[in-house]
This record gives sequence, structure tokens and C-alpha cells, in this order.
Amino acid sequence: MDIRYWLSLLLFLATALTGFVGYLSYKKRHQRVSRTMIYLMTAAGLYSFGYGFEIISTTLRGTQISLQIEYLGIPFVTALWLLLAIQFTGGAAARLRRRYVALLFVIPVVTFIAHLTNDWHHLFYKEFVLGESDGSPIYTTVKGPLYRVHGFYNYLILVFGTALFVPMYLRSLPVVRKQIVTLILGAAAPLLFNLAYLLDPTIDYTPFGFAVSGVAYAWGIFRFNLLRLTPLAFAKVFETIGDGVILLDNEGRIVSFNRAAADIFPELASAPSPSFGKDVLSAYPELLERIYAGDRDERFPFSLSRPARESHYSCGLTFVYEPGTTPIGKILMFNDITELKMNEERLRENARQMAQLNAFKDKLFTVMAHDIRDPIALLVSLTDLLGDEREDPDLAHAEVFREIRRQVGGTFHLVDNLLDWYRSQKGQIAFRPADWNLQQVVRQALSLAGTRAGMKRIRLSENIDDNATVNADKEMLDLILRNLLSNAIKHTGIGGTIEIGAVRDGNRVHISVKDNGSGIDEETARVLRQEDLFFKDPGAPNKEDGGEMRFGLVLTREFLRIHGGTLQFDSEPGQGTIFRFSLPGAIGRAGTNEEESVAVRTYESHIG
Repeated sequence: MDIRYWLSLLLFLATALTGFVGYLSYKKRHQRVSRTMIYLMTAAGLYSFGYGFEIISTTLRGTQISLQIEYLGIPFVTALWLLLAIQFTGGAAARLRRRYVALLFVIPVVTFIAHLTNDWHHLFYKEFVLGESDGSPIYTTVKGPLYRVHGFYNYLILVFGTALFVPMYLRSLPVVRKQIVTLILGAAAPLLFNLAYLLDPTIDYTPFGFAVSGVAYAWGIFRFNLLRLTPLAFAKVFETIGDGVILLDNEGRIVSFNRAAADIFPELASAPSPSFGKDVLSAYPELLERIYAGDRDERFPFSLSRPARESHYSCGLTFVYEPGTTPIGKILMFNDITELKMNEERLRENARQMAQLNAFKDKLFTVMAHDIRDPIALLVSLTDLLGDEREDPDLAHAEVFREIRRQVGGTFHLVDNLLDWYRSQKGQIAFRPADWNLQQVVRQALSLAGTRAGMKRIRLSENIDDNATVNADKEMLDLILRNLLSNAIKHTGIGGTIEIGAVRDGNRVHISVKDNGSGIDEETARVLRQEDLFFKDPGAPNKEDGGEMRFGLVLTREFLRIHGGTLQFDSEPGQGTIFRFSLPGAIGRAGTNEEESVAVRTYESHIG
């Protein structure tokens, strides 16, 4: 078989390879660089395909038709490759408008038109010369001036495109360098084959170079992710990262850094590229020790003292590996945590101040416990003693004394509740639930409240089964009942009634304290339903205990929460109020101690 047929088959193989690379690029067509690669491979494929027919053509007409097919791609190959290089490297032209990029294709378009109309002017090919090869006729061409212009333009573009790759190659990571070498090889192969054509014009070897280009590009796509992430994308990622990033190769040279890193280390901007990290960052020996002594990924703190302020960073050192376990570089990242450090300092200062305030509060309650509660307790005892011995016929004086006695007792009750609440918040009140006979506990509370109720001729009663038992802390339960009874007596008029009832529902015992007093108006009810720690009666100045805080109800609600219950109420102004709460029930009848038995007997004597 004639050698020209073998060459033709090889050219068709080159066409197939360029088509395969175009197909791979089409799968990633959402990227500009991939779309440019499709156009480049299409132009190169037309060149190879047309020349495959040209070298086996034996007629002038066949040769001319083959050249028309070739020149659908020949004029645009190098311009498309330069556009690919610009997009890949992120050169300045990549940011130009389309009309400026279109200037690259002025000469290719002129070349295409000149070749298409060559029969009119013969400025591209002067003439076709008939010759022979192995006894078969072949046609060669005599080149005109436009052909030489196009050839010069192609070589100029290849030199300029290669120049774009050089600085990027020097500052890129090894994986990106391999991508750059692949692209340069894809352009250099046709160029070298074209030089061979200049030495022997009989056969144009340039299309054969596209076979090498196709293999190189296909290998780059599969092996080095050629079209997945271009250096331009790497650069954009670099610039958009808020953290400082420095890339070092395996020899410790700084190959790249972003703007954030240059802000942290101004030395990077003025250092030549590439430079050894130990030379550029020599002012930071602790950092260099971490970089060059580390043999694994790690994180460590780093601080910089500046004239304006001290900056703090959380640094991460990460090794970059080739497929396998061979390290090829390091990534050093700086996360600015200065603001976080300042916030931590502010929080520590706030915590210190809060600790001081808490300490002052503790001292204040200690003073209340010893220097306020004890004198008030003494006043209560004295007023009780004087009340038992005093026989003053003066009614006005008697009323004043009773008011003093009532106010002293109320103040003592408030202070006592306040101190109980404080101890509960400090964890000084132990929660010791046990099983108690609810009827006996309620009768004890009614007995203690009997004296105050008797002053207003209020009838106290209970409606509780004698077998009802609850699981509760005795001291807390006493305080809950005492506060609810005190509140009911306070708002019940002369001759009124107060009743405590209980109903068991499953494993809970529901308890109610009901009075037929003045009830609670809407404004007071709204305040009581709030979760505020302190609250007052809105109409307190006109009531019996003007201005007294209902702190007892706050403490009652807190102790019920400890038991897993809540305090609820229903009220109608002028009709009375019902407070409800629930406690865990107990199985069986709980026993009572001697003190409780005495209290019950006293109550029974009082009501009997």
C-alpha cells in the first residue's frame, strides 16, 4: 500500500482523537475553558480530516476541496489555543469584553476569506504545481504573501501563549504545573511537526502533531483533572477566602499566597517568587519552627504584635500529597480570632464583675439573716408578750398597737419568705421528699393559721380523706400551705370561710385552697400569671397590707416546681378565689410523728 494511505489513516486517527477530547470537553461545557477546548478540537479535527483526503487526492479538484475543508479549521487553531491559555491562566485579557477578545480572530477570519477567494486574487496560494510521488500525481502549492502573514501570526500567538504559562508555572502547585505542561505539549507538538514541514515542503506534518495533542489532552483530562478546576478558579478561590493562605512546596519555597496572607505578612508582597519561607518569614522564628519541624497536620495558636493592636490567629498546617503517600507541599492557613479573644476577655471581665456582685448579694442576705431578721423576730415576740399582758381601755391606743403588731408580723413573714427563697436559689434548702398524711399536715397548717383567722372570725375547714397521702418535702409543703392560707385570710372579709380540699387522680393528688373573699381583679390576675420574680397588688395602697409584695406566692410557685407541679388559680371579684396545685401521691397511709399529732389535736380543740 502507498505510504500516503498509511499517513491518511494516521490523520483520520488524529481526527478521532480530537473528536474524543471534544466529547470529554462537551461533558463539562458549563465552563468557558471547556467550551473553548471544544472549538479548538473541532478546528484541529477539520485540519486533520481535510489533510487526510488531500494527501491521497490525485486531481486538482480533489486537492482544492480538501484544502477548503482544512481551512475551516486551520486559521482558527492557534487563536483558539491562545484564548484557552488566557482563560486557563486568568490573564488580563480574560476580563476584557467580547469585542476586544474578538480582535484575536481578525487575522484568522481574513485568512479564511482570503483562502476561500484565492482564485480571484492568488494572494494566498500563487499556484498549484503538479508533481509525482511513487508514480502518483500530487499537487503542491506556491505560497503567497497572505499565507506568510498567517504563518507569522501563528508563531507569534504560540510564543505569547507560552509566555503566559511561564509565570503561572513558577508559582503553581505541582498538580497545576502538570496541567500547564499538558497544555504546552498540546500546542508544541503541532509546532514541532510544522518545523519539519518547513524543512521538507513535500508533506505537511503539522496535522500529525494533533494526534500527539489529542493523546496529551485526553491524558491530562483523565490524569490531572485538566478541565475540572483551572488555575483561574484556584486564584478566585484564593482571593475570596477570608483566611490567610500560604502554599509551600516540598522544599519549603512559597509558591503562592492570597491577599489575606499578604495583609498579615507584608513581607510576602515584596519577596521574589518563588522564595524560601525561612527567608521571607525570618522575623517569625516560632512560626518557621512549626512549618519546618512539623511532620503531620496540626493546629496551633499564633500571635502578632502590631503598633495598633495585637492580633491572634488559629493556624492550621496541612500536608498536600500526591496519589499515594508522597508529600508534595504544605498549606498554611491563618484564621483571625482577634475579635473572639477580645470577646473572651470581655466575658471574663463581666464574669468577674458578676462574681463580685454575687458576693455582695450573698453578704447582703447574710446581713438580712442576722441583722434584720433577728431584731424583727424580737419585735414580734415583744408585741405578742405585750398583747397578752396589755389591758388598755383607750380604744385608739389599742387600735394603734394592733396595727403595729400586724405590721411587724407581716414584715417578719416577708423577710422569712425572702430568706427561704434565697436559700432555695443557692441550693442550701435540701429537697427530701417523704410520704405524709395530707389530712394531718393540712390540719397542722390550719391550726397555726387559726389565731389570725379568729381575729376576723373566719371559719377554717378541710375536706380531705384521712387516708390521703402525698410524697413531698415536709418543710416545703408547710410553707406552701402557710402562704396560701395567709393570702386567703388576708383577702377574706369578717365572717368568711376558707376550705382546703384534696382529690386523688391517678398518681397525683390535686389540692385546692378556696375562700369566699374579695377575689382577684383582672389587673392583679394578669400580674399573678406573669413569670416575674416580684410583683405587687396594683391596688395595694387601699388594701389591708398596703404595698406588701406577694413574695410568698413566688416562693410557693418555686417550691411547687421543685415537686413537679404548678400553681393555678380561678377568681371572680366579690365571689372568692381558688388556688390549685398537685403533688405526687403515695401508696398507703403515712405515719405522723408526735409533734404533728399534738398540732392536730390543738386544731381539733380549736374548731371543736
